[in-house]
Amino acid sequence: MRREWWLLAGAVAVVWLLFQLEAILMPFIAGMILAYLADPLADRLERLGMSRTLAVCAVFLVMSVVLAIALLIFIPLLMQQIRQFDQMIPGIFTWVQTVLAPQIRSWTGLDVTADLDAVQTSLAENWQNAGGYAAQLLGKVGRSGMAFITWVTYVALIPVVTFYLLLDWDRMMANLHDLLPRRWEPDAIRLSQRCDEVLSAFLRGQLLVMLSLGAIYAIGLTLIDVRFGLLIGMLAGLASIVPFLGFIVGLSVALLVAFFQFEGWLVLVGVVAVFATGQVLESVLLQPKLLGDRIGLHPVAVIFAVLAGGKLFGFTGVLLALPAAAVIMVLLRELNDRYKRSSLYDAATRRRRDEESP
Repeated sequence: MRREWWLLAGAVAVVWLLFQLEAILMPFIAGMILAYLADPLADRLERLGMSRTLAVCAVFLVMSVVLAIALLIFIPLLMQQIRQFDQMIPGIFTWVQTVLAPQIRSWTGLDVTADLDAVQTSLAENWQNAGGYAAQLLGKVGRSGMAFITWVTYVALIPVVTFYLLLDWDRMMANLHDLLPRRWEPDAIRLSQRCDEVLSAFLRGQLLVMLSLGAIYAIGLTLIDVRFGLLIGMLAGLASIVPFLGFIVGLSVALLVAFFQFEGWLVLVGVVAVFATGQVLESVLLQPKLLGDRIGLHPVAVIFAVLAGGKLFGFTGVLLALPAAAVIMVLLRELNDRYKRSSLYDAATRRRRDEESP
């Protein structure tokens, strides 16, 4: 019993330490996730005859090239679409003043035209000054000194941490395996393999699903000439980490933009068709091929995990939320299996059968 108390005290100490170090954990957690995602590629290069160091350098080269190409392609497109946003504001206010405001006045008797004029004037002035405000904000952030340096340092640490973790990943896993008590080894290996299946399926699979859905939505909206199609597609793809959230958010924003851009119903049908196509492809192709049925995280559990992680550890908690939820799910399934094999479960079952029998 004394040993169990020591284990409990150690677990409490680890949790307390995590809370105390929450401010500096972000680069290490992000680096660990990236190293975990890139390790299979490094292992495959090793099997082709490369040394571990050369394989890790090759992986980093591939990641750097992909990131550079993505930035060179997407940043100019994003900036162009952001600059076009102010062109839609007058059309939105015109529709509100000529269509929505008269309807509100006929339904409620309230005249909101004057308030809308004031809002439009204020928004136009502030939008024109947005660049100056952004420059002032960046200047204040730059003058804040230590906070800005700390943020830049954390971001710069992510690739460094990723490189060294990826370089020593297999050795660290072997050392952890050697530390396991021998009588716990079979169960620990079995559970770790199940956790790895769930984590790899979720992290790699869900990332590919998000990227695929973002590309489908962005390409579809661009083909039907909806403004901000790239922005909306990326937003919907990122939000797809929570089931159906990307579909709901992306469809709502795309319908709103298309309505004010074209003022017709045919393009709205096209927007619905784009998102319906994305959902069908996700259900029949992306989810079965990239995720399979090994995860089983309920949508409510996903939402709760993200919110709870953000509340407890901020951005670091958001990074950890879903991997931790996947591991907890595996452990809960193990507890459920053990409970159903226990004498307590058999006794409860027999007692219920005895009570039900005449």
